Amino acid sequence: VQDLGRKGYAHLGISAAGAADSLSLRLANLLVGNPEHESALEMTIIGGEYLFQQDACITLAGSYFPAQIDGKEFPYYQACHIKKGAKLTIGSTRDGARCYLAVQGGFQLPPQLGSHSTHIMTKIGGLDGGILQKGQEINIGDPDQKAAGITLNQTIQLDRSILRITRGLQHDWFDSAAWKALQERPYTISQAFDRMGLRTTGPAIHSLTAQQITTEGIPLGAVQVPGNGRPIISFVDHQTTGGYPKIANVITADICKVGQFKPGDKFQFQLVTMEEAEVLRLEQESFVEKLTRTRQ
Repeated sequence: VQDLGRKGYAHLGISAAGAADSLSLRLANLLVGNPEHESALEMTIIGGEYLFQQDACITLAGSYFPAQIDGKEFPYYQACHIKKGAKLTIGSTRDGARCYLAVQGGFQLPPQLGSHSTHIMTKIGGLDGGILQKGQEINIGDPDQKAAGITLNQTIQLDRSILRITRGLQHDWFDSAAWKALQERPYTISQAFDRMGLRTTGPAIHSLTAQQITTEGIPLGAVQVPGNGRPIISFVDHQTTGGYPKIANVITADICKVGQFKPGDKFQFQLVTMEEAEVLRLEQESFVEKLTRTRQ
């Protein structure tokens, strides 16, 4: 179970967690008439089977995982009303790493530190602080009968071959050759991939000074350079402090791309200015805001 995370507790060592692809989660919620921050089910690489014990309005969003409702193909990015007893079967991904199941009304779960998001390492949030298991039940919240969902008339496709970055806190520890290596050749997501961070394989880069720094805070999307020179991208469940130099940071608008990376995916880093990053963030927010205004 994930929502938009529990922000504001990093100084206490508590990760924000939240949806790996927050754009897809927000769209899924808007499709079924929920507030965009409502909780939904996040699936990574594989789906599952879900039996509904009451009528519901549901949708799937994010990367394409083949899905069927009682044996019939289930569409993506459409709100669908299903009857009590319906079984939704979701297969393995055919594209990116994650998809989201949103239900009108969200899920009835007690918030912890203002969020329903599951943080598995600390076992807080979600249902019993962990991954949903076979046989577990999760109650659907009371839907707003007046809530109207959006209609999405376009396919959501993000170019995951390019990951845009801004300069990080220790950017000047790396010379022009390191920056050139970082951007000119592709990196591959390794098998060391989870919600805490994504290790990469590809060109090794090294700082001009120390390989480690005095422990300091780590932002979401920090591109850290460990001793072997192969970048690590910190992600939604990242530790709140660390000691590797940070050459760059993934821009806010591209964090959702990181949430769809899976082992074997290739991409290239592309440096942009802070001003360009802010324009891209505002464009993404404007897209969501315009959809919100089209509620039926």
